[in-house]
Amino acid sequence: MYDSVLRRLFFLLPPDVAHATALAALAPAEHWGWVRRAVRAALSETRDERLIVRALGLEFPSPIGLAGGFDKEAQRPRALAALGFGHLELGTVTARPQTANPRPNLFRLPADRALINRLGFPNGGAQRVAARVRSARAEIPVPTGISIGKSRVVPIDDVEAVVADYMAAFDAVSDAADFVVANVSSPNTTGLRAMQGREHARALLGALAARRKDSTRLLVKIAPDLDDAQIEDLLAVVEEVGIDGVVATNTTVSREGLSTPDPRVRAIGAGGLSGPPLRARSLQVVRRVRARLGRKVVVVGVGGVENAEHAMALVRGGADLVQMYTGFIYGGPSTPSRIARDLAKMVERAGVPNIAALVGVG
Repeated sequence: MYDSVLRRLFFLLPPDVAHATALAALAPAEHWGWVRRAVRAALSETRDERLIVRALGLEFPSPIGLAGGFDKEAQRPRALAALGFGHLELGTVTARPQTANPRPNLFRLPADRALINRLGFPNGGAQRVAARVRSARAEIPVPTGISIGKSRVVPIDDVEAVVADYMAAFDAVSDAADFVVANVSSPNTTGLRAMQGREHARALLGALAARRKDSTRLLVKIAPDLDDAQIEDLLAVVEEVGIDGVVATNTTVSREGLSTPDPRVRAIGAGGLSGPPLRARSLQVVRRVRARLGRKVVVVGVGGVENAEHAMALVRGGADLVQMYTGFIYGGPSTPSRIARDLAKMVERAGVPNIAALVGVG
C-alpha cells in the first residue's frame, strides 16, 4: 500500500512538508495506547527471542533501530516504537534552542533512494526535549537514546566553550535517556567535524566520560569521510577514555557514484548524503571499528539499510545494532517490522540460536 499509493502522495510534497505530515499522522499512535496496540497487531509484531540483543546493559527486542535525525524533537517516540523499532535514537539536540538552516534544506534523490539534508540540528533545546522524553518514558517499550550536538552560536575554535556546550546538553538529557550519543560528525554545523581530531576528541569525550554516572551509557557518532589514519586516531581516544560505543556512520559529503544527474546534485549543493550510496562505506567503517576495538565497545551500524540483507551485512561486519532513517522514508512504516521478521528467518537458516552469534562472523 505504501509503495503504491502513500509514498507517491508523500513524494508530491516538498520533503520537509512530507516529514512534518508524517509526524502529524503518527499523533494518534503517540497519544492513544489502543491505537499503538492496533498498529502493532496490524504489523504482526511479535517478540522473537532470536532477535534479542543484550548490550550496554540493556535488552533490545531487535537490532533494528531508528537513527538520529528523524524525530529531532522527541515528538513521536511511543508511536515509532509501535512500528517495530528495537530502539530509538532521538535528536540531535543542543544545549541552546536553535532553528533549522535556511530552506530549502532537505532534498530527495529518488534515482538513488537517497536524501541530502543540511538541516543543522533544529530543536527546542536539550532541556525541553529531555522533559518530553521523561514524560513518555514509561510508555516507550524499547531502549531510547538521545543524540547531542554543538549549539550553532558556540564558536568551534573555542574548544573549552564547545566542551562546556556539550556538557550542558549532556547534563540535560542523561537522566532521560538509556544512552547518549555525542554527535561530532554532522557536516551541517560549521567546523563540527574538527571535534573528531585526536586532541579535540580527547578533550570532549574525556570530559563527557568523566561526567557520566554509572548508569549512563555514552556513544560517539563518527563520519564516513574520515580516512583510515583519522579513524584510528579517534578510536584510540574512544579506547583511552572508555566510551561505551561507536555509531558508524553519519551522513557523507561525498557525491561519488550517484545515479542522479550531476547538474541536479550540483544545484542542491552542500549537505549530508544518506541512503544506499553510503552503504558500502558504512560497512567498511563498522568492520574497522570492530577490528580495532574488539568486543570492548558496542558498535551501531547505520548507512543505507533498506532490507534484512543490508542489516545482516552490518551485523556480520561487526555491528551489534543497526539503525535506519532514509530506508524508513522510502520503505514506509512497515519497514522495521518487515526487516525484523526477515532477519529472524535468516538467523534460523544460519542454524544459530540468536543474531548475536552472527556479529562479526562474515
